[in-house]
Amino acid sequence: MARLGLGDGWSCLYANDFDPVKAAAYRANFADADDHFHQGDVWKVKPADLPGQADLAWASSPCQDFSLAGARAGLEGGRSSAFFGFWKLIEALDADGRAPRAIVVENVVGLLTSNGGKDFTALCRAFADKGYRFGALEIDAARFTPQSRPRVFVVASRATGKAPSGRCAFHTRAIDQAFDRLPDDLRAAWVWWHVPAPPARNTDLAALLEADDGVVWRPDEQTDRLLAQMTPLNRARLETGSKRTVGAVYRRTRAGVPQAEVRTDGLAGCLRTARGGSSRQSLVVAGDGRTRSRLITPREGARLMGLPDSYRLPDGATAAFHVIGDGVAAPVVRWLASRLLEPMLADHGPSILAAE
Repeated sequence: MARLGLGDGWSCLYANDFDPVKAAAYRANFADADDHFHQGDVWKVKPADLPGQADLAWASSPCQDFSLAGARAGLEGGRSSAFFGFWKLIEALDADGRAPRAIVVENVVGLLTSNGGKDFTALCRAFADKGYRFGALEIDAARFTPQSRPRVFVVASRATGKAPSGRCAFHTRAIDQAFDRLPDDLRAAWVWWHVPAPPARNTDLAALLEADDGVVWRPDEQTDRLLAQMTPLNRARLETGSKRTVGAVYRRTRAGVPQAEVRTDGLAGCLRTARGGSSRQSLVVAGDGRTRSRLITPREGARLMGLPDSYRLPDGATAAFHVIGDGVAAPVVRWLASRLLEPMLADHGPSILAAE
C-alpha cells in the first residue's frame, strides 16, 4: 500500500514481506513483482540481494509490540524486531556506500511512548549514528478517508533538496512530548518537517458502502443482541426517526462484560486484523423505523484504506482483513510523498527500496 501511495512516478527496486498472504496480495497487484519481490524473513536478506542505491527505504514493521493495546514489548518484541533486521541492511548498505538518501519508518502512535520513550530514542539514535537528520509526523488517515487511523511517520534524510521545514498540524502533542524526551544531541539532529494539512475530506463512511441489496444483513435477533450490548448513550445515537444513520460498531469486553460501542460521526474505527482478540468491525444502519446490522465487507475496508476497486484482495474475509488491517492508508503516503519526500529528493529521479 505504501507503493500504491507513492505512485507511478516511483520505481521499486526491492520489496520484502514475511507473510505469505501479504506476499500473494503484492504479487496479485503488481505485474513486476517477480522482478523484485522477496518473501521471507528480513533477517535473512543479504545486502547483495539489494540492487543499486535507492533514494528511499520504507519500513512498516509489525505494530503489535508498539500498540497501546498490546503488551508494549517495544523494539525488543518478537515481531517488531523486524525493524532491526531492516536496520541491519541499512548499516550494511552504508558500509558499501549505497545507503538510501531518505528513510521512512511507519508505525502506530505507541512507538512514541513504548518503554517510556526508550524505543523512540533508540530509533532516533540509529538514524543519527548514520548521519541522518530526522523528524516525526503524526497523521490520521481520517484527514483523507473516512477511517480513524492515526499513525506515526518518522522521516530521516541525508538529502537536501527542497524539503520544507517548520511546525505544522501534524506535530501533535505526542510528537512534542517525544521530542522533549530526547537527549540534547538527538534534539540537535531533529528536523520539524513541514507537511501542509490537506483540504477538508468530502466523503463519509456512508459514501463508501456497498448498496443495501448487495450485502448480507444479520437476522433481526442478532441485531437486537448487538443493540442490547450498547449503553443508553450509544443507542441514542441511532434514534434518528426517518433519517438514515450509519454507525461503525466495535464490540469489546470491559470488566468481563461484552459491550458494543457505536460512532455516527461519518468515520469508521481503525481497521484491524482478526488476531489478538480484536473483532471485525460492524455497521449499524438505522432509519425509517428499522435498525439493521452487518459486518463491514472487505471491499469496503479496502476503500477505507484509499485503495481502488481494482485492487485485488485475497479470497475470504479473514485473509482480506489480514492484509487491509496491517496496511498503511495509500492517500496518506501520496500526500507525504508529494509534499515532503519528492521535494526532499528533487535533485534525483525517485526510486524506492521497500522492506518489511
